[in-house]
Amino acid sequence: MKKWTRRAFIGTGILASGALVIGVAIRPGNRSSKVAGLIAEEGETVMNIWLKISPDNTVTAIIPHAEMGQGVHTTLAMMLADEMDADWSKVKFMEAPADKEYANYVVAKGFIAGNKTFPKFLEGTIDGVFLTAVKTMNFQITGGSASVRFTGQQGMRIAGAAAKAMLLQAAADTWKVPVEELKAEKSTISHPGSNRTATFAELAQAAAKVKAPKHPRLKTPEEFTLMGTSQPRLDIPAKVTGEAKFGMDVIVPNMKYATIKAAPVFGSKVKTVDTSVPTESAGLLKVLNLGNAVAVIADGYWQAKSALDRLDIEFESTENDGKNQDDIFNGYQIALEKALEEKKIEEHFRSGDALTALSGAETIVEAEYQLPFLAHATMEPMNCTAWVHDGKCEIWCGSQNPLGAKAAVAEFLDISPEQVTVHNQLLGGGFGRRSETDVIKQAVAIAKEVDYPVKLIWSREEDTQHDVYREATISRMKAGLDQSGNPVAYSHQFLFKHHPPEAADIPYTVPNQLIQFTSPSSFVPWGNWRSVDHSVHGFLTESFIDELAFAAKKDPLAFRKRLTQDKPRFQKVLDLIQEKSNWNSPLPANWGRGIAIAQSFGSIVAEVAEVEVNVDGKVKVHRVVCVADAGFAIHPDGFKAQMESGIIYGLAAAMSGEITIENGAVAQSNFHDYQVTRMSEAPKIETHIINSGNPPGGAGEPSTPIIAPAVTNAIFNATGVRIRQLPISKTDLRVSIQQTT
Repeated sequence: MKKWTRRAFIGTGILASGALVIGVAIRPGNRSSKVAGLIAEEGETVMNIWLKISPDNTVTAIIPHAEMGQGVHTTLAMMLADEMDADWSKVKFMEAPADKEYANYVVAKGFIAGNKTFPKFLEGTIDGVFLTAVKTMNFQITGGSASVRFTGQQGMRIAGAAAKAMLLQAAADTWKVPVEELKAEKSTISHPGSNRTATFAELAQAAAKVKAPKHPRLKTPEEFTLMGTSQPRLDIPAKVTGEAKFGMDVIVPNMKYATIKAAPVFGSKVKTVDTSVPTESAGLLKVLNLGNAVAVIADGYWQAKSALDRLDIEFESTENDGKNQDDIFNGYQIALEKALEEKKIEEHFRSGDALTALSGAETIVEAEYQLPFLAHATMEPMNCTAWVHDGKCEIWCGSQNPLGAKAAVAEFLDISPEQVTVHNQLLGGGFGRRSETDVIKQAVAIAKEVDYPVKLIWSREEDTQHDVYREATISRMKAGLDQSGNPVAYSHQFLFKHHPPEAADIPYTVPNQLIQFTSPSSFVPWGNWRSVDHSVHGFLTESFIDELAFAAKKDPLAFRKRLTQDKPRFQKVLDLIQEKSNWNSPLPANWGRGIAIAQSFGSIVAEVAEVEVNVDGKVKVHRVVCVADAGFAIHPDGFKAQMESGIIYGLAAAMSGEITIENGAVAQSNFHDYQVTRMSEAPKIETHIINSGNPPGGAGEPSTPIIAPAVTNAIFNATGVRIRQLPISKTDLRVSIQQTT
């Protein structure tokens, strides 16, 4: 979609034949009147769907994204307030309600079009088409590192600038002066020539009647007063005092508690269970057979959990009951071989003639990699409170897509979406898991059987064994080098292609490439996992490019620089990480240094890991240096925090993260056998930001894909052992270290 043609429009799947004809009728326009009843209190003025002004001159930013620790409520409010020239001390935020008017067309447009621009006469039409589409899809998602780079850039900044223009025009009309003579600053409009001043609040009602400009002037970076600074996060004080409310904190009058046990093998059903409630069971209220799970309601969670553990539940057998991890990988190998033999493998990318170039290469390098299933392991277990009453339903949860949750509940209960209210809470970790609605629908299924609110809480074991998982996969890679060690051909066959579509692309200049994939069937449920396909291909690409550097007898960092000479942003990131990591400095015995770099979600991130492998084969990551070209970091401290978060999250997966299947069920059950990174295991992380002047990139995900290859490349540097199968804990490194000491 590099060229915006009619064919490209249709190819997006959003615009259908004839859409342009009716486009004028579906322009978004100023939808203030449609949302005023949802967001405004008495006396408040809604300037547009993203902001309102209170009589006390408070500006409230309406944020269409969930807060799960990433600080997005603060950063987006900053972007709006900066363009508006609002007094930051008078800025608040509220999360947008789960309503179709807050379906996020800006994010959908960004995912499809990126930062492409449209002819101005078409912009309103295009936005209207996207809005119509996302309303239909109930799309209010927080994910894909999209909040700042799409909603912030194309939503909040424009909303703030438009509101300022409306306030300026209202003041000009009131004072009968040219608008060019007015100044906006600290939530006031002033006319220096006549020494008149009015607050935003005083002008708000008149300004709301001014037609909103379609293309308000946005500030240049030199004019920013908030963007690019690290303002105190607005969500932190309540988290410190304990006032902040997560899904687990919800208490509703007359609420009872429920917990659940699902069939251990995916796709199985409950065969038998006694749902009668013994009279002597104090606090136990109800036992429900939900088809694929059994739920127990009680006065308290522990009473429900204890009663559930005592139940004699028999589940139906399925064709997957005897399947184990080896069976799954053997099936994947067969599926890949069959796809290749029958030439039914799909093409991701092709340039030149890779097969011919391979046949004439001086050196051939081949490798096969294997990655495991991964769970999300959010710190807050899955939960939802539901109350079904009077033909309506209310839910209290932490959702990455509250509008999608609303639609799912309405469909489940066969009621209209207008009868469903979603009270979205703070999320105690999302990582893609809380974009699903399975727990929400379970809570509603339980609540509709009783006449009181029910809080469903999954145990940690249920959370681990009934997640939606990052795909296990295998990958075959082959490359050819010429006499100078330059790659002339690159071939890659992998399993499962989800999104983003560019994840399997390589940033390196190789004239002949062939990248293919096939997607065999799997009974293990898949779900978005932090950075999605980038978390897979970051490891594959950056592990294999390191193998090529070694085969070419080249320094790994210099080799990457050589192959990205046509990419100035990559060059600057590599230059800075070489400097900040002291790349060529000596290390102690049994220590190694490894590098990885990738572009994902609009940001380019490089990481250098310093690791030690002791005589017992234990790996300790001492230091990670991270350099990120963020385009422009709106909130530098927040951006750094997200880099650190992504590194820690990815490090857990790299070191020990593995979900295995035994007899059709997940073998792991809690943090003792599905471990996360402890504080004592966390490395020192140093993050350096490059503001390159490009549009802001994502922060929540781009540091995750490359920590695993940075660490495994460092292990090779220390031991000479190449790790091609994750997690690292599966490889015995004792012999290699003992031979070198």
